[in-house]
Amino acid sequence: MAKTIGNPLSWLLQGAETTGEHIGHTVEEMGGAGVKEIPEARTLTMDDIIHSLAAGLEDFAACRSDAMFLVLFYPLIGIAMVVMSLSMNLLPLIVPMIMGFAILGPVAAVGLYEMSRRREAGAEPQWLDAFAVLRSPAFGAILVLGLYLAGLFMVWLVAADMIYSRTLGPEPPESIASFAAAVVTTREGWIMAIAGGAVGAGFAFAALAVSLVSFPLLLHRHVGLPVAVATSLKVFRKSPVVCLTWGFIVGTALLLGSIPFLVGLIFAVPILGHATWHLYRRAVQ
Repeated sequence: MAKTIGNPLSWLLQGAETTGEHIGHTVEEMGGAGVKEIPEARTLTMDDIIHSLAAGLEDFAACRSDAMFLVLFYPLIGIAMVVMSLSMNLLPLIVPMIMGFAILGPVAAVGLYEMSRRREAGAEPQWLDAFAVLRSPAFGAILVLGLYLAGLFMVWLVAADMIYSRTLGPEPPESIASFAAAVVTTREGWIMAIAGGAVGAGFAFAALAVSLVSFPLLLHRHVGLPVAVATSLKVFRKSPVVCLTWGFIVGTALLLGSIPFLVGLIFAVPILGHATWHLYRRAVQ
């Protein structure tokens, strides 16, 4: 049969049909229709962390320019947040914002998981592969989980502001130097630092437990958001010491990467992102 050129109305109808099917698959995927059993979780060891970091470094070396391009927006967003804080006299929130990267990190690394998944399957990953997540049926579930982490980040900033107001505040500091001196040399500054660190660790713990393997699992298998979160919690319960050690490594790497004007994040985020994929592969059968 000869092919004919469709009219705009037929294109529109075909596009609407395709979009409707995609939305239907996305909604079905989000709930994990037909998936009732939680995947089995393995008991992790410190060797698994070492292996995952080594494998993540290999993935980074294999597609270094791709990964660096992909996460270039990450430090740029951080710099924009710092500049905004300076212009709005919100200096006390600069450190909480940087610490909050540990909460939002799993969202920023979703594309890296996809690149590692494709490389593991034997494909040659390209940076455009990272954006294939947008076409995945799991995108709806990923978006919902990302919104949860974003909400957690905003609540953390509110909590950090309250801690500052009850210690060194409520007036904003006169300068960065005076603020740093107050934190180091005053009793109130030490209380703020200790309390902020403890509360921030609690928020990071909540984010880690829910998202440790959720994002890679959603990309890899059709399980739905509830099962993905339950699996992540199961992995955490089965290997709490290893998971907390992993969280400490991630938080420390992000903090060190933030010190030189956030430039180090261009390297820290892709390596940790690729490594998280390999940790997931060792954690979930």
